[in-house]
Amino acid sequence: MPTVLIIDDNSAVAIALEVLFSLHDIEALRAASPDEGLALLERHQVDLVIQDMNFSADTTSGDEGRALFHAIRARHPGLPVILLTAWTQLDAAVELVRSGAADYLAKPWDDHRLIATVRNLIELGQAKRALGARLRSEARQRHDLERDFDLRGMVWRDAATERVIHLACQVARADVPVLISGPNGSGKEGIAAIIQANSAVRDGPFVVLNCGALPAELVEAELFGAEAGAYTGASRAREGKFEAADGGTLFLDEIGNLPLAGQMKLLRVLETGRFERLGSNRERQVKVRVVSATNADLPAMIRAGSFREDLFYRLNVIELRLPPLAARPADILPLAAHFLGAGKRLQAGAEAALLAHPWPGNVRELKNVMARAGLLAAGESIGAADLGLPPSPAMAAAAAAEAEPDRDAIGLALRRAGGVVAQAAAELGLSRQALYRRMERLGIARP
Repeated sequence: MPTVLIIDDNSAVAIALEVLFSLHDIEALRAASPDEGLALLERHQVDLVIQDMNFSADTTSGDEGRALFHAIRARHPGLPVILLTAWTQLDAAVELVRSGAADYLAKPWDDHRLIATVRNLIELGQAKRALGARLRSEARQRHDLERDFDLRGMVWRDAATERVIHLACQVARADVPVLISGPNGSGKEGIAAIIQANSAVRDGPFVVLNCGALPAELVEAELFGAEAGAYTGASRAREGKFEAADGGTLFLDEIGNLPLAGQMKLLRVLETGRFERLGSNRERQVKVRVVSATNADLPAMIRAGSFREDLFYRLNVIELRLPPLAARPADILPLAAHFLGAGKRLQAGAEAALLAHPWPGNVRELKNVMARAGLLAAGESIGAADLGLPPSPAMAAAAAAEAEPDRDAIGLALRRAGGVVAQAAAELGLSRQALYRRMERLGIARP
């Protein structure tokens, strides 16, 4: 059951509020003075405070209420506070709302409006506490990962990325092939490097081969090596990637581009650890951990006959699915700051533009955008225009939400919200303080 603390020296007011809350399943605590109220806050878990503005007889300045409010904010900064005030003290109440008070209610209050306001603020507070607990838990998990594993300088904040990193660290010690799937530029090589750094062969070489960057006729030579004269232009013997990676990890990027002949030989190496160089009949033996990656739909390629099913299952003992950058938005700003480097900072407009962009090129695109912005920006501050990103529907919607609402729009929102300012502000896309300022400027009285 939620708990409200009532701080008011008028016992009739406090009892009336206590009875009202009891009828709506809200527990109420009462305090007759600021000191008693602050003491109760130290001893009890309270979801919201309703406080008077004056406590001494014949005092109407509101100074005692100001002092109490600021004391509560100093000790419990996230606790919502509703001010009870006479109409003659509205200026003082509005001033405190600008300082962070949740709302104010004039005496005598409207029961329906008061209960609606209290419920909204309690639910908002509970949501904020739950979010804070989740963020603290994620921070602890991130700290534990960074403490216990070598993450190769990986930058992330999103829970989706953390799940992939955590699984990569879990499977790193197992001597089994790993397949990392995800779109181009999403950071698959970084995950492969984490697997290598935490594996039993972490002291061995980490060799990378992009199967999509080579002509089909040269892929086998790159993988397995070739003797002199094995193909046109092979003037001398050359070592393949498997030999180079012996005792370590071979990362095969874009494995879906490997031709069928190479797939067959790769399958044999995975099963036996043996292979021959092109142009040679002598078998060679290696011990290599294979990690592969693809942006292709390998099951669809199997159905089309362009990828071997037996190789797929051999590579796919463990699969790590890395989402596109747009699906892990909490990573965007930390990565942007990392790529931007020291001495440059992002303005709020630039951050909004980064979060609104769909990032079809994923992390690689973000890195290039930040490199360009860092070079072209005139000063240390990076604005949205410096990013060179196309305007997005989300940014247009954000700009529309920031448009100044007129008198009619504000009046309609307040009527729909039954006079609950916080609810009307949410409908208009404004903070409570911003709505109060507009109401004051337009001369709108509270309904």
